[in-house]
Amino acid sequence: MSDPRNDANQYPSAGGEAGFPFSAVVGQEQLQLALILCAVHPGIGGVLVRGEKGTAKSTVVRALARLLPPVVDETGARPARLVELPVGATEDRVVGSLDLERVLRDGEQAFRPGLLAAAHHGVLYVDEVNLLHDHLVDVLLDAAAMGRVHIERDGVSHSHPARFVLVGTMNPEEGELRPQLLDRFGLTVDVAASREVDVRMEVVRRRLDYEAAPDAFAARYAAADHDTAERILAARDRIEGVRLDDGELRRIAALCASFDVDGMRADLVVARTATAHAAWRGVDRVTADDVRVAAELALPHRRRRDPFDEPGISSDQLDEAMRQADEEVERAAGATDSEQNATASDPGSDRAETGEPDRPDSPADPDRLDSGPQATESGPHADTPGPGPQDGPTDPDSGPDQPGGGSRGPDDDPDGGPDRPGGGARPGTAGMPVNSVVRPPHWEIPGIGEGAPGRRSRAHTRHGRVVRSVIETTGGLHLLGTVFAAAPHQHTRGRTAGPLALESTDLRGAYREGREGNLVVFTVDASGSMAARDRLSAVTGAVVTLLRDAYQRRDKVAVITVRGSTAELVLPPTSSVDIAVRRLADLRTGGKTPLAQGLLKAREIIQRERVRDPHRRPLLVLLTDGRATGGPDPVPRARAAAAQLARDAVTSVVVDCERGMIRLGLAADLARTLGATYLRLGELTGDSVAGVVRGVRAA
Repeated sequence: MSDPRNDANQYPSAGGEAGFPFSAVVGQEQLQLALILCAVHPGIGGVLVRGEKGTAKSTVVRALARLLPPVVDETGARPARLVELPVGATEDRVVGSLDLERVLRDGEQAFRPGLLAAAHHGVLYVDEVNLLHDHLVDVLLDAAAMGRVHIERDGVSHSHPARFVLVGTMNPEEGELRPQLLDRFGLTVDVAASREVDVRMEVVRRRLDYEAAPDAFAARYAAADHDTAERILAARDRIEGVRLDDGELRRIAALCASFDVDGMRADLVVARTATAHAAWRGVDRVTADDVRVAAELALPHRRRRDPFDEPGISSDQLDEAMRQADEEVERAAGATDSEQNATASDPGSDRAETGEPDRPDSPADPDRLDSGPQATESGPHADTPGPGPQDGPTDPDSGPDQPGGGSRGPDDDPDGGPDRPGGGARPGTAGMPVNSVVRPPHWEIPGIGEGAPGRRSRAHTRHGRVVRSVIETTGGLHLLGTVFAAAPHQHTRGRTAGPLALESTDLRGAYREGREGNLVVFTVDASGSMAARDRLSAVTGAVVTLLRDAYQRRDKVAVITVRGSTAELVLPPTSSVDIAVRRLADLRTGGKTPLAQGLLKAREIIQRERVRDPHRRPLLVLLTDGRATGGPDPVPRARAAAAQLARDAVTSVVVDCERGMIRLGLAADLARTLGATYLRLGELTGDSVAGVVRGVRAA
């Protein structure tokens, strides 16, 4: 009888027709290798696939599931499952939940497994993982790393195995994952469509052949897929015997140190990936080639610390890091040889063979019990740092209106990033000036919304804290509310003892309140008056600060610039705020100030987005000195446009960019017409930000 694990192609595809074969995919070799390595060693932690639309991301993932060995359990052999996680899934649906219906009806505790249990020994596929709520991404990555799911809720503890290949796909143009979540993924692959004509022709030809005759097309690649499935199975069986010598472990540590990655997760992932690659190659020892392949897959995304940093490692950078790692390995090997030679030539080394204790290292040696000054210097307070630069006085010339002014706050980058006073631009900001910001003001839209999960404004969500019970159960069952609703009817329902007499009309849902992300429309005055005296440099720095805040609060952003005779939408509404930073780096300036056109363009964008996403509430942030000089009747038209936005109940903020001894106060007048929160540009760049309004209030 054949091993049921070898029947890899018996997994049925949706609709009864054969799925697109794994071996038939063209031009995505690195992605295929990353998926295979995670299938060999699920402890790697999954693969994040980043790339543009139409690059076969989903096709390759679905094809992988058909190559995994079938699962043998108490019911026999079954194919490995491909479980797809919808973006709108709740935490209960993902990890499982208490079966409250059985608890209330039968009086017994029962657990209802979630999608993680269904994905055991299979593939858990999350399309558009960057749009998934952060806390759900944490849950998935924890389960992928530990291989188990632990649930503690409602007085019930439950644990079950969940070893699966986690694959997330995303389009960076629709928003990035936070660097902390990027680090949790084991491997990352950037995919793009080939620019080679022959490759593109072959991709289209194979796809057309598959659509014309799926079964016949799959049969052409059945042998290749079967061979890949057998190699995966053999690598799984071999991986426990693969050796990772100290030399290669040192190489891994040197590589991770050279790229200055945070923590130790990178070292572990590279080690596991290199071991899996050696097993996949069919050898029993990790080599430098295995380490290099692992570093290419495991390190690029871990260099992204700031939301505006570009992930990735070039071939030249990796070559140089490998060269330095080789030198470290050779140096350590040479030091070891020298120590061995010194030991062999030392007559005192015979003591080790005779068992005689080495007197200088003996605990009885009085010199080692010395508690004099030398021992004190090595005590716990010897390395206590004195006052550092952050403890000294700030620059006396740095005030709230100076881009470099203000003291450092707890969120500043200690390594000299954009938040550090006097720091330069981070990679990915294209050399843009970045203001020294202690903490951006917390603007939020008044009222309770129902928008996408985020961290800005209050909202009715499915993931927040429970506020009260309601009739609808979309937010989950409210246990106490259900019990209280059923309690008055127990006598009329004839209950004298036993479980609660429950009817469907008693069920109460949980009303949850959390935070939502908003649509933040930045309208930036880029006219000639703003460009004077490097004022626009401070303005763009402030916008970068606010964009970073929007990234952290999971907002959708749009950027409009006002200059010359028109207002230009330089960035349509998107969740990818790093694209906004790149667009600002190429900002053109000069000309008059058609402020009315800018406000009308912002109103147009807001109205259009209300149709597309009616639950995402807008916030207008206008950065201007208030001068309206473009077009006919510029000042009255600007006021009329502002009044329209106020009638539309658009929450607004006006950042007054006017500077100098003489101020006209035009931006303040505009803020009053808009019913907007008003602050000066200097309030975004120094200590005074601590006193800035913490929330936007209704007009």
